[in-house]
Amino acid sequence: MPPPSGDWPGPGNTGVPDGTELTKKTGSIVIKEDGKVIDGWDLTGDITVEANNVTIRNTRVRGQSDYWGILQREGFTGLKVEDSEIFGNGKVRTQFGILNQGKLITVSRVDIHTISNGILTEQGLVEDSYVHDPKYYSGDHTDMIMSTDTAAAGTQLVIRHNTVINTLDQTGAIALFQDFGVTRNVLVEGNLLAGGGWTIYAGAGKKGLSSNIKVIDNVFSRRVWPKGGSAGPVSYWDADGPGNVWKGNTWEDGRSAVTAD
Repeated sequence: MPPPSGDWPGPGNTGVPDGTELTKKTGSIVIKEDGKVIDGWDLTGDITVEANNVTIRNTRVRGQSDYWGILQREGFTGLKVEDSEIFGNGKVRTQFGILNQGKLITVSRVDIHTISNGILTEQGLVEDSYVHDPKYYSGDHTDMIMSTDTAAAGTQLVIRHNTVINTLDQTGAIALFQDFGVTRNVLVEGNLLAGGGWTIYAGAGKKGLSSNIKVIDNVFSRRVWPKGGSAGPVSYWDADGPGNVWKGNTWEDGRSAVTAD
């Protein structure tokens, strides 16, 4: 699918800004210092964060191993990833662009591609980012932004004003799964979405009735598949879930609504 035009996140307004000098070249690193700032690095390998309130900005992460580009481990919080690019080499699988096993995370203006899964987090903020063009490896389920459990107490997951394109026929562009717990407290607002099997897996599942899932004012594109996803635009929506809202979602032509029937 061609890069988006207009005000949508794309190659011109995400990733490392044009003209930024990447002054430090390195391999994989583990960060254990609270408040550490990584700025202007060109890294071949992965970043593992075992500290609080770490910031990674203006940095290129060239994933080389099977698992992640950037990981925030369980027990830590406050990771910010800004104005950076994360991608695999297309030969050895990079399973996750960003994997959050900890608590809060903020992802802003980040370009993620050539990975199996873009971002996995249960809570935090993903905004103004371009998550696209995954690479399929045998046996993968492929999702661009996903959660698999309940948001931590007192938090929510906000996915706002991103371009999210899964050019494959599975699994989703945004995937709210109940692998480990009931989906609650998610806002999906103002994104450009395309591709996958279903473009959105909207939070229903066998663990229980989802709640406070708000899918609002998103634009669905037919440019990957005629139905949005290869099967359709949305599946697994709990219409009766307390606080669940589906409204203002339209096709890219602006002339028709996308419904969650």
